[in-house]
Amino acid sequence: MRILCLGAGAVGGYFCGRLAEGGSDVTFLVREARQKNIAEHGLRIESKIGNYTAPVQTVTAAQLRGPYDLIVLTCKAYDLQESMDAIAPAVGPDTAILPLLNGVAHIEILNARFGREKVMGGVAKIAATLAPDGTIKHLNDWRFIIFGEQDGTSTPRALALKAAFDKTSVIATLVPDIMQKLWEKLVQLATVAGLTASMRANLGEIARTKHGIAVMAAFLNRNLEISSAEGFPIPKELLEEIRPLFTSTDSPHAASMMRDVERHGPIEADHIIGFLLERAVAHGIEPEMHRLIYTNLQAYEQRRAANRL
Repeated sequence: MRILCLGAGAVGGYFCGRLAEGGSDVTFLVREARQKNIAEHGLRIESKIGNYTAPVQTVTAAQLRGPYDLIVLTCKAYDLQESMDAIAPAVGPDTAILPLLNGVAHIEILNARFGREKVMGGVAKIAATLAPDGTIKHLNDWRFIIFGEQDGTSTPRALALKAAFDKTSVIATLVPDIMQKLWEKLVQLATVAGLTASMRANLGEIARTKHGIAVMAAFLNRNLEISSAEGFPIPKELLEEIRPLFTSTDSPHAASMMRDVERHGPIEADHIIGFLLERAVAHGIEPEMHRLIYTNLQAYEQRRAANRL
């Protein structure tokens, strides 16, 4: 497979870097500064799983020529439109697109732009960051990716990608129910992100307030209602893992969205909380908690846009 990876940051750089390490034909679509950095130093991964430094193929938007067999998309949701425009020249009749974004809303957006038959679903679990010198620092031993076709079939392209990952240290799973997996992740992510980003506190700090545990339970239950109404009820065994997250008074857990707020960065409020608010209203589910949290995050974005933070 000819694989194009949009960007060479923490997520795309790690997973596609491991594919390159495993012998796959990988090209990274990057900006000129990143291309220069990789040309001088190679793509660099530092990890307890094993370090990797090697020259890799890169192109800028001006150099991009398609089509590719697979495009791995790892942008933030607020950059999705720009990213779709960037990869469009690389999309051919048989190109598959594998997005590794938070949430679910991007699937329909990509379907509308490129056609449902081209778009796969993917969930990544990794803790990694891009250091100022361009090194991808893998922070623990998470290196999981779950992916599959929207219709659940084991297509030749899905099997080929699984075979490519099997030659690497990435733990990749091809599943027949990727939309279910996306909703399972969304419920947990949205609950943690909505609470911690709007309250500017980790889960333990929220739990130690007078009404914190009750508020967190109520918001989780709303998200569970939405997921079920969409046709993706969360399995009981997964719920047994999730619920304790919102009752522990010493949990340091917080979403990356909270860290983005603390550093005055852009956030995925529309893609995560705004999307769930829309679905709650559509299904007649009580929307007030989502409306309040979404308004809080939008107010933050208003102040950020006005340089008043």
